[in-house]
Amino acid sequence: MIFIRKFIIPTHSLFLPFITLLVVVSAISASAQLFTTGADDTTKVTLVPQRPADSLGRRTPRGTVLGFVKAVGQEDYVRAARYLNLRGITKKRSAQSGPELAQALQKVLDQRSNIIPRTLISNDTTGIINDNLGPTLDLIGTAEANGEKVDILLEKIETPADGPIWLFSSETVQRMPALSEKLDGFTIEKVLPGFLTDNKWSGIPIGHWLAMFVLVVLAYLLAGVIATLLVGLLRISWKKAREPQVAEVVQAFVLPSRIYLAVWLFVFASQNIGVSIIIRQKFSDITVVVGLVAFLLLLWQLIDVVSQYARRWLLETGQPGRLSAVLFVRRGIKLVLIAFGIISVLNVLGWDVTTGLAAMGIGGIALALGAQKTIENFVGSITIIADQPLRVGDFCKVDDTVGTVEQIGMRSTRIRTVNRTIVVVPKGQLAALKIENFAFRDRLLFNPTLQLRYETTPDQIRYVLAELRAVLRNHPKVNPDPARVRFVALGENSLDLAVFAYINTSDFNEFLAIQEDLMLQMIDVVDDSGTGFAFPSQTLYMGKDKTMSEEKSREAERKVREWREKDELPGRA
Repeated sequence: MIFIRKFIIPTHSLFLPFITLLVVVSAISASAQLFTTGADDTTKVTLVPQRPADSLGRRTPRGTVLGFVKAVGQEDYVRAARYLNLRGITKKRSAQSGPELAQALQKVLDQRSNIIPRTLISNDTTGIINDNLGPTLDLIGTAEANGEKVDILLEKIETPADGPIWLFSSETVQRMPALSEKLDGFTIEKVLPGFLTDNKWSGIPIGHWLAMFVLVVLAYLLAGVIATLLVGLLRISWKKAREPQVAEVVQAFVLPSRIYLAVWLFVFASQNIGVSIIIRQKFSDITVVVGLVAFLLLLWQLIDVVSQYARRWLLETGQPGRLSAVLFVRRGIKLVLIAFGIISVLNVLGWDVTTGLAAMGIGGIALALGAQKTIENFVGSITIIADQPLRVGDFCKVDDTVGTVEQIGMRSTRIRTVNRTIVVVPKGQLAALKIENFAFRDRLLFNPTLQLRYETTPDQIRYVLAELRAVLRNHPKVNPDPARVRFVALGENSLDLAVFAYINTSDFNEFLAIQEDLMLQMIDVVDDSGTGFAFPSQTLYMGKDKTMSEEKSREAERKVREWREKDELPGRA
């Protein structure tokens, strides 16, 4: 709220673009105070003497402005003069100059002034420190007459009786009489009948109330016409604006822009037709709230546009399973938007949201502890939806459960098992389990092991290997990379041949038919080779044990003696 003071212009045209940001930042600051820890033991704490509250509410700039507006609304100009810094002025003028100056200030504020909304006026006793005006001055608006522009300043002074208080600065007050005499041009007072100016409600002529409501209607209608013309010109001058996706973005800006433009027109008109500053300050909070609503509405509609774009993209790319994630994220962002909107509006209206945020924080902690499993399931749901290891209709294995996914909800996933039962797996648990999804297979493995009898000769094995390789090579559904058959082991009861090949299909029923055909052909190959498949058995050989050959033993001994004589014994280094 600091930097805006330096750029005040005769209208609020620069206010509302920043108002929403300022309000949200102030709301965030209020919530951040809840988590600020106390000062360290080494931090020096400065004790500020507590002064009694000022009876006129002049301890802060906001209190001074509101007090002055309330006093002139009650036509109590003696009281209103107490909000003016009259030091050095009353000595030069009569004792009645205070009320007269208050009336002159009111006249200027009514007809040609731009006072910033109440919410943006500092409510701290120190005012705005970093506004390059010094610690004792605050800029709250501007006034203009016949091209002469005057800053309306508040000044912090110290009095023995009242202590530090904020008053309209003596410089501002001194310039009001001359400025009020220069005021000319159209004012609403010139066209209103006498009974609408003489009769007042809350210190404001009834005609001013009626004028404000008429301005609201006219500003909204005129803003609608301008917005429609601008959209039409955009579509004519920019061909891309006619495309559906760009048109959605443009349409999202129409209503928020119309509301913002209506607020701008309303504020501009009320400042330039001489509507009382009293009613304008009453409406200032409403204009801030409406500007905030327009900003939030724009974000709301842009969220819908982005989610619709994401929805179309997911459908076009064949990822419908992630639509639930988009919907969930959209709802979450909108809930956060609503929460910030409520907090910001309450802050604008003067409600102390700190206590409520503290209660919400404590309640949120209690709710989080009580709903830990539910939150775990929601987080698991987001993980599953984003990673998408499962889709409805997929045949998969989850832990020890094998079946088809029938439903993927936000809390749990339902799997129809091969026994036709339903297994419900919570999302929090599902995210931590090992998932084997058979639906993602692009081809299936064919990997049988053929066990031949031990009586099979090497040539028979060579024949079987060659013919089995030919079977795989000639089948149109067998992927050639790789497609191999190898003699891999001398088993306990068999000679083992391993077949390894991929079948070019993802349909399990088709795979079973192809596997059946291949295995029948392999049975024929084994049968044609003259051998057969092994089965667990024991063969008992009956024979006479042969004794050792004495002739071969003597020959071996002779050979070793020759090695020793020649010193050529094998194994000697």
